[in-house]
Amino acid sequence: MCRGCQLHAMQILMAPNPAPRLTRQLTKQYIRVGQSAKNRLFGVAPHFMQRDNGSGDKKPLQMLVSEKGRMSSVKLGVILVGAFLVAIGILLSSVPWVDFIILKNLKIWNGTLAYSYWQKPGVIRLTKVYVFNMTNQDGFLNNGEKPLLQEIGPFVYREDMEKVNIAFHDNGTVSFQHRKILRFVPEMSVDRKTKIVLPNIPLLTLSTHVSSSFPLVQFVVSTGARTMGLKPFVQLTADQLLFGYDDTLVRLAHSVFPKHLRPQAQMGLLLGRNGTLDEVSTIYTGHAGMEEFGYIDTLNGRKELPYWQSSPCNSIKGSEGSVWPPRAATQSDHLSVYDKDLCRVLPLTRRSSATDDASGIFADLYTPSDDAFTPTAPENLCFCEDPGNPESCPPKGLQNIAPCQYEAPVYLSYPHFLDADPTLVEAVNGLNPDPEVHGTFFKIQPKLGVTISAKVRVQANLWVRNAAHVGAVSKFPTIVFPLMWLEEGVEELTPAIQRWVYLATTVAETAVPVCTYGAIVVGLAMLAGVFVQSYRKVVFTRENLEKGKEKLRRGSSFLVNGQHRLLILRDSYSLLNATPEDATDMDPDPGRDSP
Repeated sequence: MCRGCQLHAMQILMAPNPAPRLTRQLTKQYIRVGQSAKNRLFGVAPHFMQRDNGSGDKKPLQMLVSEKGRMSSVKLGVILVGAFLVAIGILLSSVPWVDFIILKNLKIWNGTLAYSYWQKPGVIRLTKVYVFNMTNQDGFLNNGEKPLLQEIGPFVYREDMEKVNIAFHDNGTVSFQHRKILRFVPEMSVDRKTKIVLPNIPLLTLSTHVSSSFPLVQFVVSTGARTMGLKPFVQLTADQLLFGYDDTLVRLAHSVFPKHLRPQAQMGLLLGRNGTLDEVSTIYTGHAGMEEFGYIDTLNGRKELPYWQSSPCNSIKGSEGSVWPPRAATQSDHLSVYDKDLCRVLPLTRRSSATDDASGIFADLYTPSDDAFTPTAPENLCFCEDPGNPESCPPKGLQNIAPCQYEAPVYLSYPHFLDADPTLVEAVNGLNPDPEVHGTFFKIQPKLGVTISAKVRVQANLWVRNAAHVGAVSKFPTIVFPLMWLEEGVEELTPAIQRWVYLATTVAETAVPVCTYGAIVVGLAMLAGVFVQSYRKVVFTRENLEKGKEKLRRGSSFLVNGQHRLLILRDSYSLLNATPEDATDMDPDPGRDSP
């Protein structure tokens, strides 16, 4: 290329205000420069000319793991580790491996964590009892006053519970019996020797049964009660009421009644709850599926409750209270629990989900279904005396448990008649229902089906019917009389169980994604680092940089649209004293040779 062309290009590029049209033309021409021209500018040989010291073409893998033909063990190790991290991160992020480990330990079997928790929970289970003291028995019997009740309590008992006589079966179930020991906790209780006035339950049970009988039958009962000196109210301690006291009528019934109706030798509302219970339960272990995990399969070998004639009242499909089907498996907002005291399965409904304040574990809040104690609800009619006649059902809020209590007219409700028919509360003085104090709830971890905390609160009531011809109780009106209410619950998990649940849920849900995706990111970063380092060593070598500087000093030729143009560097030439006007007056064809 002629020197005049060089000067022409130099003047245009270096002018203080070059012509815009020419500047745009040069810019477009530079953009269209091929990669091979750029390589020549910076001193990089074309791909087909690259050699590795005469040893042949340099392959990409060789470029990454070798230096001057020698294998780099460090680079190779970094590549292998990076590839492994990426592969393992992708694999672990696509496979629920943590859930597999949790599920394996969640099933009830010898050696699993769930078995240890289920067999002997070790949690602090407290039973708190509150007894209603009758303070105006004379005004109630003789003046028509409402019963004035004074709540006395709590009487607190710690329940040590374990499962014994355990036997696993091939159909994915396990049989066992409960062993329960209730120990009085004096530091949390009122004096258990406190005397409390209560209705005479055996006498009023008998008078209620004969209230609709012939007057002659009532007269016989009245004579017997007067002979034995029985009164409508008795004075007892809490221990006597709960765990038994001698009563003439109970002892007589124990001697005379047939076996299926025969009561125990003493009268006590919690009598028989200490020691190994006779009831043999069989539940699902989870090996056949988690949808019924912890639910009862049979009770004493029976698939149905013997107390009720039809379904769903005689159903036993419910948890025994230790473990539950995880909501993650059932995808349902409904659970059920079998309670022997209730003589039925109690349906539960999920109300909310939140992190438990005490344990920091995410849990679902379940409470009894709205119609659980609504006798006229279609699913509860079978609890009534005449299932075909809703008028035979008790008022709302009452659950008949007479079939489980030797036909004594005992009805359960929530404490203080919470959510019950208002007439029940209005019939007595001294009750103040409060959902926070008297409500029942379960907090259950949805992924594991483990109870985080729970409170079951029920009240025992005696439905007395007036027996006008039984002298001792002839003035006792028809009334649903509250006797006592109790609270059974789990205050908190043991530290070991709480730690396991917390790790398996809260920590795992955060740590697993961080570890898996972190492994992918670290692996990709390691591979990228090796590639960038190798690329810099090949392209930006000292030799190539020196060649590039040398060419920049001399100027480089670019082939653009079949014409040569020169790029002149400022420090390589002395600029002419040209003006913008000079640039516009120059020969439009700088490629023409000067004369």
